Amino acid sequence: MGDFIQGKTLVEGKATGPALWSDKPLSFWGGYDQNTGEIIDRRHPLVGHIGANRIIAIPHTKGSSTSTAVLLEAVRRGKSPAAIITTGVASFLALASIVANELYDISFPVLMVDEDDFDKLESADWVSISDDGVIEIGADPQPTSPS
Repeated sequence: MGDFIQGKTLVEGKATGPALWSDKPLSFWGGYDQNTGEIIDRRHPLVGHIGANRIIAIPHTKGSSTSTAVLLEAVRRGKSPAAIITTGVASFLALASIVANELYDISFPVLMVDEDDFDKLESADWVSISDDGVIEIGADPQPTSPS
């Protein structure tokens, strides 16, 4: 069993998966490849990491409403994050999830946490999010074997 954080739900839903944390904001427009789920912003510390099907924790986004379009296309292609956790109201991210639900009947949770709780996510390997916004931080339940 891991630590628990109470998030404020912007878009509700359940998600479980590997965590991907950064203390730097991310622009999904030009920073996230909607075709592969890879973070492609060469100036971002997560460059080269795959965000698809992971719980992405970033303090906030950079950029404009185009982030919504990028995430919406990523949802359509099955390359979106499983959930996104931020420290502020992420209107464009929430909008992408809401519209994806309307268009494709697929959405991802978007939650907001305070900065102290956000910092607890830094060491997370695995995150589970419940419908009521409770975030469980833990170790990967299926760690890979060393090769």
